[in-house]
Amino acid sequence: MTRVLVVDDHPLWRDAVARDLADAGFEVVGTAGDGDQALRVAAATRPGLVLLDLQLPGRSGVDVTRALCSGPPPAPCVLVLSASGEQRDVLDAMKAGATGYLTKSATRDELVAAVDRAGRGEPVFTPGLAGLVLGEFRQLAAGPPARDGLTARETEVLRLVATGRSYRQIAEQLVVSHRTVQNHVQNILGKLHLNNRVQLTRYAIEHGLDDVRPVAGEP
Repeated sequence: MTRVLVVDDHPLWRDAVARDLADAGFEVVGTAGDGDQALRVAAATRPGLVLLDLQLPGRSGVDVTRALCSGPPPAPCVLVLSASGEQRDVLDAMKAGATGYLTKSATRDELVAAVDRAGRGEPVFTPGLAGLVLGEFRQLAAGPPARDGLTARETEVLRLVATGRSYRQIAEQLVVSHRTVQNHVQNILGKLHLNNRVQLTRYAIEHGLDDVRPVAGEP
């Protein structure tokens, strides 16, 4: 189970979230109330995921995200949990390297599911925010989408990964096995010289690969 560090400047909220995650089976390795403390605790405990508020005293959550994601490997995944759903906050967090973005209106079950997925490197968004991120990166992308030798089916899998779908959901949509989807993702990572699904998602959205229409062809 994922090792989690919870970072929020409100003690009651922070402790409640930590308890909920511990009750759900996650190993909560620590908590922090500001950005500098978050980096110190992360360095000492080496969590697999940092659940992070953006509005922190001192160093901002975006700065903390950037420092965590650019630090020595293995860098933790960062899942933002914020009261803000503002476009600028969401995009700044994703550009800094966050795996996902959840607003504090999420239910306990939604939070637990998001931490589970983000801990495995899957992009997670509060409903509605995924489209916002994809739309912004599509506008920023220059030129036609790069393919780098991908097959039609691999390109389709890449598009679906960019929307935040799980392997199971992708398999169901393409009517293939879960293992087939995993194999496609591994092949795509190799062709694009990327290391994980987070980098794959960032590549996809930067190149505007958000058209999820089915692609005919062999699975």
